[in-house]
Amino acid sequence: MSGQVCEVPTSRFSRFMTSINTSKHELALRLYMVIVLAHWGEHLVQAFQIYVMKWPRPESRGILGQFFPWLISSESLHYAYALFMLAGLWMLKSGFYGRSKTWWNISLALQFWHHIEHFLLQMQALTEKNLFGSPVPVSLLQLVVPRVELHLFYNTVVFIPMVIGMYYHLFPTTDEMSQHQCPCAVKTA
Repeated sequence: MSGQVCEVPTSRFSRFMTSINTSKHELALRLYMVIVLAHWGEHLVQAFQIYVMKWPRPESRGILGQFFPWLISSESLHYAYALFMLAGLWMLKSGFYGRSKTWWNISLALQFWHHIEHFLLQMQALTEKNLFGSPVPVSLLQLVVPRVELHLFYNTVVFIPMVIGMYYHLFPTTDEMSQHQCPCAVKTA
């Protein structure tokens, strides 16, 4: 048996992770961004309802919240989205190299903190024991920044490095291009 190579079978998850960070990286990033931008749209509509239309905050529920009011008050939905963002950033990060990976990792780190804040809110909702004697679930930074504005802030600070990372990924330097294993890079003449 000497000289034979024993091939270790790969799991479906391992094959999936490889594909979304190589041949399917562009598709995975596009699908991820559609969901991220839809979420952004909800927050921007909610801010528009509050600041431009002067609706009371409880009535300012974005687009989906107008039809499904329970969505806006569901800590589980918000936590699920925070987990989705965190998982997406983590799962897609090995497809990034050089400058793009640095910015993607910054976004991942910021989203990790955003996830912690949502985790605190989710735990309070589940246990019905709110922090600091608050009548409603409250995150740490929400003690100094109102919830709508805080969510806009978190989404902004996670989104900006994500976009910078994607830009550098689409337009890599010559050295970074040699590391690309996906079809994402825009070919320039």
